Amino acid sequence: MVEQQNSSSKVQALYELCKKTFTSSGVPPSSRAIQKLCSLLDTVGPADVGLREENRDDDRGHGFLGPNRLTRVARWAQSITYVDIFECDSFTMCIFCFPTSSVIPLHDHPSMTVFSKVLYGSLHVKAYDWVEPSRYQKSKGPGYPAVRLAKLTVDKVLTAPCGTSVLFPKSGGNLHCFTAVTSCAVLDILTPPYREDAGRKCTYYHDYPYSTSSIGNGAELSAEKIDDQAWLAEVETPDLYMRQGAYTGPTVKV
Repeated sequence: MVEQQNSSSKVQALYELCKKTFTSSGVPPSSRAIQKLCSLLDTVGPADVGLREENRDDDRGHGFLGPNRLTRVARWAQSITYVDIFECDSFTMCIFCFPTSSVIPLHDHPSMTVFSKVLYGSLHVKAYDWVEPSRYQKSKGPGYPAVRLAKLTVDKVLTAPCGTSVLFPKSGGNLHCFTAVTSCAVLDILTPPYREDAGRKCTYYHDYPYSTSSIGNGAELSAEKIDDQAWLAEVETPDLYMRQGAYTGPTVKV
């Protein structure tokens, strides 16, 4: 009974802190508010949001670097479960449950701040921020997309238990890709939520090595920076296999 009360108080405390902190105008939260929210998220575990031990079992993949690597299409075809905890005009609280080797391709979060907490398992995160001032490379012709220069800011595996990650509108890896090294789950808080009519449309990208589009464009870099730079090309929204899951954690009292 005590465990259920603790879980309930954590989810309710998250909701109340988010409601107090975030606004629909999208004004970024203060550094103090971010620290307070991260401290609370750091204490949240799978049981606090209704995820049971059996949710972690998965044998449909071979890990991020497994011997039988799946093709990109096959990995995108792995069904990811989306669980909605709460959503309003100013923020969204949700969970993504990944089977091993599944992927959410590279995408952005325009004018948004996102808090991510790995609840169990291991997740590889690769993230970029746009290079400022903006640097573009025009298309070389039919079949060659126009690209924009970005800087690699995150390229690592997060394994629970670990701290909360935060991305901001222009820093912290606003464009990121998730790949499940093992079966895993991530608790996300997005503020403000995606909303196309407010200019917050999710756009997907493909990243190309810097060297593929750098010759003769006047944007050459020193050798030590090349590995940290990439050209990103906008791509059509991929066919992701995302299924809706039922939230079984403590009820949020609004």
